[in-house]
Formats: sequence, structure tokens, C-alpha cells
Amino acid sequence: MKKILYISLITIFSSCGFYSFTGASISPDVKTFSVDYFNNKATTVNASLSSVFTEMLKEHFTRQTSLEQIENDGDLSFEGEITSYSIKPIAIQANETARQNRLTIKVKVKFVNKFNKNLNFNSTFSRYKDFPADEDLSQVEETYMEEICTELVEDIFNKSVVSW
Repeated sequence: MKKILYISLITIFSSCGFYSFTGASISPDVKTFSVDYFNNKATTVNASLSSVFTEMLKEHFTRQTSLEQIENDGDLSFEGEITSYSIKPIAIQANETARQNRLTIKVKVKFVNKFNKNLNFNSTFSRYKDFPADEDLSQVEETYMEEICTELVEDIFNKSVVSW
């Protein structure tokens, strides 16, 4: 019985040439990726956002794939910009004060796959985090920004290399 299970598993995984345990479907021809620096073009600028986001995207691909990161012109390449960074009140109370605020980050991404042009895209990704209005933003802004960047990076990874 163990032999049959073992042979079945080998057959399944060997027939799925593009499969990885992260869910990524990357052609064996793809060997490299590159990520250009994402400039912050938002009206409100967080000084560390561009570098944090760019590094998170690079690190995610390094951890989740076996691709080699190169400086420019990778088999998979990412470029773009941060288009919005906003903090707005939500959940307005009867006395016209906000009970919660929302931090929103939007990123425009151009993705190019040299081996499969059908997977290329130009898309805007947006994520947000709601937090209590009485919270001192200067104390939690960096943490919330990193949480949102993590979600954005996961969205970009999924759209570019996970074919579910």
C-alpha cells in the first residue's frame, strides 16, 4: 500500500512541472526576477514606504521561489510606483467625530513575464487598515504600513505567479 501511495505521489508531482508548494506556477524557463525601486508619487509621503515596499517585494520572491534576483531585466520584472497613501476618518459618530480612521495604500505595478506575454499586466493594488481614531498614529503608523505592504506584496505575488 505504501508503495502505491509513493508511486502515485511521484507521478502527481512529476507531472506538475510548474508546481511549487507556495502555489507558484513558474515556467522552468524562468530563472531570474528583477524589481525596480517603487517611487512614492502619493500626495502624502511616508519617508520609508518606498524602500520598505520595494524590499518586501524582493524578499517575498526570494523566499517563495527559487528564482535568482538580478538588478535589471529579469525574466520576471516588476516596476511601478506608490500612487496613494492616505489616512481618512471613517465610522463618524453622532457628534461628527471619527471613531475609526483608515490608512490606505495604493500601488501601480507593471509586471512583465519574458516567456509568457499573456501573463503581463498593468494593475493597481490597494489595501487598507482600520484603526481607532484615538490611537496615536505616530506610534503605530510604521506597523500598519508594514502590514498593508505585506498584503500588497502577497496580492502582487498571487497575480504574477500563482495560477489558481
